[in-house]
Amino acid sequence: MGELSVSKEIILGALSTVQEPDLKKDLVTLGMIKDVELGVGEVRFTVVLTTPACPLKEKIRQDCEEAIHRLVHPDLKISINMTAEVTSLASSDPLIPGVKNVIAVASGKGGVGKSTVTANLAMALKQSGAKVGILDADISGPSIPVMFGAEELQPLVQEVNGKNRIQPIMQYGIKMISMGFLAPSDSPVPWRGPMMTQALRQFFGDTNWDELDYLLIDLPPGTSDIHLTLVQLIKLTGAVIVTTPQKVALSDATKGLQFFNQAGINVPILGLVENMAYFTPAELPDNKYYLFGKDGGKKLAEKYKVPFLGEVPLIQAIREAGDEGKPIAATEGPSATAFATIAANLAQQIAIRNASTPRQ
Repeated sequence: MGELSVSKEIILGALSTVQEPDLKKDLVTLGMIKDVELGVGEVRFTVVLTTPACPLKEKIRQDCEEAIHRLVHPDLKISINMTAEVTSLASSDPLIPGVKNVIAVASGKGGVGKSTVTANLAMALKQSGAKVGILDADISGPSIPVMFGAEELQPLVQEVNGKNRIQPIMQYGIKMISMGFLAPSDSPVPWRGPMMTQALRQFFGDTNWDELDYLLIDLPPGTSDIHLTLVQLIKLTGAVIVTTPQKVALSDATKGLQFFNQAGINVPILGLVENMAYFTPAELPDNKYYLFGKDGGKKLAEKYKVPFLGEVPLIQAIREAGDEGKPIAATEGPSATAFATIAANLAQQIAIRNASTPRQ
């Protein structure tokens, strides 16, 4: 490398030309470059991403290497440690002080696979390295225990800082609370709205969630007391709307979307997921049959100018994995890849929102 003198300032100067693609600012200004160390003919540093599910991780790595080789020296050996620290918009909520982001997963109607999407999004985010929890807010029709093979488990109550707290069920590294853990699976929960909303309050305030990057709220269908209580109780990072391409589902999804947009609620829509987008039989994996219509969710997202997070095919293996109690996102294959992509896009939208909105 001859007489070239390399310093930390020179390295940071080069990295200040690398822009975070989503946040539209350079990595140095954003405070994403840490622990710069210089050696003989080499440099080491850490890039702290805004989420472990960042879909642009490799692009950022390559841009850093290119900038240093172009602006410092082409033969400098570069070692980059890619890590992540999930960002948060709201200040610590007294009900859930360790939770960074709360995401409502909603649909205008039942039967569109909202709980399946919730379970697999949680699994995909967990596999990316994030700390994830699920609050099953469907008090009368809880599905999360079944989808995680945890129907027979019951949460313990332990004293934490002088107060009795429910310890969430931990399955596959994901923390969960649901009425399905507290009531017999074959017994209905014939509660009126006020009792359901009180249960939701306890799920937040009396559960020891500890530290989480993402807490997904699996909401019941429609726009009920539970939805109103949720937006009054917790400052949501945003909402995800799940639909199928079918016209009737799109109509109800629009109502769900508009619920979060209405005055006095103003919860950002982080994106829309199109479930059952097309049918692919196992014996013909390259074939797509659009049983419920084509691109309905994508067109709805375009109409209301909200992000389209991705589509999930109608595949028998997804249903089987849910029935067996292990979400398909924990496996390998096209379905797992689809959920991983949607989870990465969701994490990306959360990071953009947190960076572009003033802290509260």
